[in-house]
Amino acid sequence: MLPQQITLPIIGIVNSPLKQKFGTPRQPNLVDINATISMLPPYNVLSAFEGIAQFSHLWIIWQFHQNRINTNQSNFQTTVRPPRLGGNQKIGVFASRSMYRPANIGLSVVKFSHIENTEAGLRLHIIGADMIDGTPVIDIKPYLPYSDSIDDAIAGYASQKPVIKSVHWHPDLLQDLSNIAVKTQLNQTDWQTIEQLIAQDPRPAYRQQALNTPFVMRYQNVDVHFSQIAESVLQIQAIELLN
Repeated sequence: MLPQQITLPIIGIVNSPLKQKFGTPRQPNLVDINATISMLPPYNVLSAFEGIAQFSHLWIIWQFHQNRINTNQSNFQTTVRPPRLGGNQKIGVFASRSMYRPANIGLSVVKFSHIENTEAGLRLHIIGADMIDGTPVIDIKPYLPYSDSIDDAIAGYASQKPVIKSVHWHPDLLQDLSNIAVKTQLNQTDWQTIEQLIAQDPRPAYRQQALNTPFVMRYQNVDVHFSQIAESVLQIQAIELLN
């Protein structure tokens, strides 16, 4: 009889400015987020990465470790509501990339930046990750364009890239941004990343027409307050430093 469960090692932990599911891009490479993977023993040795610099992109296999819904065999949910379908239409879980899966496994292609090996440990620097801080990594593999990129692939209901919203900064916030940068230790790259994240419109699909309704996205050590002020226009209204 075949086993119905397997055990997988955790080889590393993601370090990311994304602290919560809300605000995290729904797919990789939609936002140029800088993240690292802190490798755990016994996988934190340079010899395990010999030759990796020859590749521009990597597959990261990871776990949706903060799922609030139990998706084990006794509670298997056959359908989900993808955001791309407005959150109203159900589709089979295996025809989706939903986080609520039998094995809670995520699969992402990211850009490889470099490896850092210091007294603090070995870290793999990546760009474009769609994983929150603390995500367990199960495996890392090179991305191979000749086999992994399919030019004539058909993507069904997700054939088009997400619509990018226009993002404005509240004038008062914009004037005070230099002072906020000193207090929060965030920089211009962080502001650009925050703007890109908001432009993806992380709000639930059924609330993406709500005008002047406040939402909060956590990034690094701040809460970013924003709302929709006009059709397809979102405004960042406040940056709140966390205690």
